[in-house]
Amino acid sequence: MVINQYDIFWVDLNPTIGHEIKKVRPCIVLSPDEMNFNIDTIIIAPMTTKSRSYPTRVKIIFQKKPGWIILDQIRTIDKIRLKEKAGHLDEIEITEIKGILKEMLID
Repeated sequence: MVINQYDIFWVDLNPTIGHEIKKVRPCIVLSPDEMNFNIDTIIIAPMTTKSRSYPTRVKIIFQKKPGWIILDQIRTIDKIRLKEKAGHLDEIEITEIKGILKEMLID
């Protein structure tokens, strides 16, 4: 399976603990392609349709439904959690994600 940065995959996030996002849901691949092609883990950010506007969340329309990319719930997962590819982000969403991640983790 080819996994590229900013692809959207259905991912089984169970089991979880506490307030972690759970169940099978779409997730954005954040890890760079070099990592995706060479090791068995990837970095993802889950998506949800139930949220509010927070500085760490990106509004998105996915499968004709409004939702959010939850950058405050980034995690590393094994590739065996991936179910199927569901799409790829557009440049506007990618730019917004990069800006939020830079503000969260670098600035």
